[in-house]
Amino acid sequence: MCGIFGYVNYLVEKSRGEIIDTLVEGLERLEYRGYDSTGIAIDGDEAGESLIYKQIGKVSELKKEIARANPDRDVTYVTHSGIAHTRWATHGQPKQVNCHPQRSDPNNTFVIVHNGIITNFRELKTLLVNNGFKFESDTDTECIAKLYKFIYDTNQKNGNELDFHELTKLVLLELEGSYGLLCKSSHYPGEIIATRKGSPLLIGVKSEKKLKVDFVDVEFGDDAIGRPETPILSTISEEGDDIRLTNGNGKLANGRNLTLKKSDPFEQHQVNANKLMPIAPNEFNLRYSQSRAFLSEDGTPNPVEFFVSSDASSVIKHTKKVLFLEDDDLAHIYDGELHIHRSRREVGASMTRSIQTLEMELAQIMKGPYAHFMQKEIYEQPESTLNTMRGRVDFDNSSVMLGGLAAWLPAIRRARKLIMIACGTSYHSCLATRAIFEELSETPVIIELASDFLDRKSPVFRDDVCLFVSQSGETADSILALNYCLERGALTVGIVNAVGSTISRITHCGVHINAGPEIGVASTKAYTSQFIALVMIALCLADDKVSQIERRKDIIKGLKAIPAQIKEVLNLEPQIKELCENELKDQKSLLLLGRGYQYASALEGALKIKEISYMHSEGILAGELKHGVLALVDEDLPIIAFATRDSLFPKVVTAIQQVTARKGHPIIICNKGDEVWNEKTHEDELAKIEVPQTVDCLQGLLNIIPLQLISYWLAVNKGIDVDFPRNLAKSVTVE
Repeated sequence: MCGIFGYVNYLVEKSRGEIIDTLVEGLERLEYRGYDSTGIAIDGDEAGESLIYKQIGKVSELKKEIARANPDRDVTYVTHSGIAHTRWATHGQPKQVNCHPQRSDPNNTFVIVHNGIITNFRELKTLLVNNGFKFESDTDTECIAKLYKFIYDTNQKNGNELDFHELTKLVLLELEGSYGLLCKSSHYPGEIIATRKGSPLLIGVKSEKKLKVDFVDVEFGDDAIGRPETPILSTISEEGDDIRLTNGNGKLANGRNLTLKKSDPFEQHQVNANKLMPIAPNEFNLRYSQSRAFLSEDGTPNPVEFFVSSDASSVIKHTKKVLFLEDDDLAHIYDGELHIHRSRREVGASMTRSIQTLEMELAQIMKGPYAHFMQKEIYEQPESTLNTMRGRVDFDNSSVMLGGLAAWLPAIRRARKLIMIACGTSYHSCLATRAIFEELSETPVIIELASDFLDRKSPVFRDDVCLFVSQSGETADSILALNYCLERGALTVGIVNAVGSTISRITHCGVHINAGPEIGVASTKAYTSQFIALVMIALCLADDKVSQIERRKDIIKGLKAIPAQIKEVLNLEPQIKELCENELKDQKSLLLLGRGYQYASALEGALKIKEISYMHSEGILAGELKHGVLALVDEDLPIIAFATRDSLFPKVVTAIQQVTARKGHPIIICNKGDEVWNEKTHEDELAKIEVPQTVDCLQGLLNIIPLQLISYWLAVNKGIDVDFPRNLAKSVTVE
């Protein structure tokens, strides 16, 4: 849920003011992930000193806090490490002491920012309190910072000099739960540790020189070659004019002849392979590997900047070259290099992490002329739905090609059952398309909320196919459910928006929905793009069925018209705005009625209204109206009913008549020019919103747009910050 950001510059001259601006701007891009409080940690005026600035509220409050502290912005650094955080509270209320970064002690020896939940923090806290540590906050994160110091001090007493990543490995052994974290320390100036388990992290790279390779090697803890068994330099021997350096086992690191001349002031240096780098006195450690990607052709240091973040949107301004970390990766950034460590080599594990080029543009994450990101993303849906289909749907030949599924389609067609697993809005997109999946594939489809699926430990078999739908690809419950299905041998399919996300990487196959960045907390364009992606998968499953040829042609023809029809619905905004200012003004509750394909529209519309306008709203299956819900109906209760044309239209008309017979005055969402509603709305003085007609299974794409606009204008009229609804965050990365 929280957003974390880090910045390291090496041989790139930056003022403290520029570094602060980079960190704060990074947080502004991540604010949708949490906005209870924010904070940064940067280098101080004294060697090894860390300065921490943090404040409750949004990033704007942090800016005021930094201005009050008035740090010297003109100090220049050639090498510097800084970390930043925007919080969605899990442990401890939003108070200044609970803001991140959290520290190990009053000297800020170790400083941590963390996204996730440490489930054994109570046990760790008891251990640390018993060893003399005093806690300042209610957070689980503070335990991590103090654990760093405890393990570091313990090893120091025993004469062990630990490298930063080795210290981190010892810390991680004690942690249970989920985390994405950054750590900086006065003991390791200019360095940052980044690691993740269940929370997303990526690293952007900006280099003045072209990288030698477009990947970073993974260094495994159990490698027997190229890694000394102890990092401590314990043997120094003289050979003529040379001083020979070996480790405790008498072996040379990397098998190289590491020597210094007697005339060299080697007590002032550390050895990094065959390269000498200046450090502080009495910190003589052996660096035993180099990162191939960051080696320069002539052996000279390569000026480079690193940006560590929870989301690519915060680094796109600086670089498009990014590397996505995987669970249990431990990234160590120092001396202009990036090293990725893992404790052990798993069977089939990748030996590298590729450095990818983002397709995202800066303009995509800017609001432009719109007042809010949500409004912008609602209006982007004609384009985003087209992008979901672009290059995949051949409208001339009525065919669909999904490259990410092509090789797996025969296996998916043989499935005993299809299980769709998702949360929130993504769950509604599954519900909206279940009927067309069952119709075209002739396979039973089960839809599961990820959390409930795990709670029940629902049976999954090898001949099942599990589809995981998620905008971020990092939803904690969905990832846990995915691991559960993988363990049971099921084929897994990912339908996600975020390239490089966890679900996209660990599923067997999948489809990127290509909706573009979605910044607003309330999902809008991701819903419609997920909807279309799922319909395209259903079409692919039926492309070998002669009996479905005409049905498939009708659906594909309908898909072609969808972007233009959405644009037509968006022209209804003035009418919808007036509706919110009159009929729906000051209402406390709202019912939405839908049946068949439109039940998902009712649920999704109710969710949008709840999360954005804070009005209680409930999506009702129209067929269940008389089984209790009808007791709520009176002349005052606002009701929105989906009454567009499909096979269930007569039943929906009957349900609405039951409402009007109880003095209800529903707002009807119907097809343009529908004679039934032209008569009834005039007779019963009912308001109506007319949308274009399309194929029954696609009608929900058009029907949901008015509800998105209603939720938006209800919130705006109440003065609510639409992009940052209270208590919520965009990506739910904690259980």
